[in-house]
Amino acid sequence: MDRKASAWRSMDRATLDKAYNNAGAVADAQTWLAGWRDAAAKRRAMPGAVLDQAYGPRERNRIDLFPSGAKDAPLMLFFHGGYWQRNAKEGFASMADGALAHGIDVALAGYTLCPDATMTEVVAEAQAAVAWVAANARGLGFGMRTLVLSGWSAGGHLAASCVTNAAVTGALLISGVYDLAPIQAGGLNDALRMDEAEADRLSPIRHIARSRARLVVTWGGDELPELRRQSADFAAAWTAAGNAAETLPIPGANHFSILDQLSRPDGALTAAVVSLARA
Repeated sequence: MDRKASAWRSMDRATLDKAYNNAGAVADAQTWLAGWRDAAAKRRAMPGAVLDQAYGPRERNRIDLFPSGAKDAPLMLFFHGGYWQRNAKEGFASMADGALAHGIDVALAGYTLCPDATMTEVVAEAQAAVAWVAANARGLGFGMRTLVLSGWSAGGHLAASCVTNAAVTGALLISGVYDLAPIQAGGLNDALRMDEAEADRLSPIRHIARSRARLVVTWGGDELPELRRQSADFAAAWTAAGNAAETLPIPGANHFSILDQLSRPDGALTAAVVSLARA
């Protein structure tokens, strides 16, 4: 195992928890979340939105779809973050704004939060959401010429866990966690309740196969070192397996401000989505 990748094993629990405490590392984290919720309410109220389509039996098994108005448009499916135990799709609808401005339809998937679901169930729900979009988007009037996944933080992990779906052509993974072993060893696991075997089984970096999906793996230059390492390690492992991936560090961005680059039509992450969608 790479020495840098295993360095977290020498951390005590308090140090490990701090190494993954994104909200604690960003003083205005709650301001970002509140701003996204305000902007999301406006996006969800706009004409044409197809809201709360059920892809499974549980309350949060719902998908929102937003049309760009372009004919035969690509589609981006986004998973929100919150360490698998916080937040909701409704607060992230503004993440559609950048892609919609470029003629890309957007969907956002909800999922059951831990501890109401196990991590195995959360990943299965994410995979079911992708399968539902692949089977049903066209019937709802969305062309889905290509299907690009995206996700932020825990959502990056979920998107990475779904790229094996044959309909997926690319993925934008934003500040994600791809090896769950450090999460299983720390305080975040109090709600997630993973054992070591489950953490290994659900770690995308440990189960990479050949894939046609092209990835853009991105993180903020001002993020916590463990988040930066996780992203760089996953991109390296993906390419080492013979797959296509690019890395896109965003200088000066932290774990929250990086999403400004996705919600803006002129953002660097929006440009990455456009590239993936039109490949």
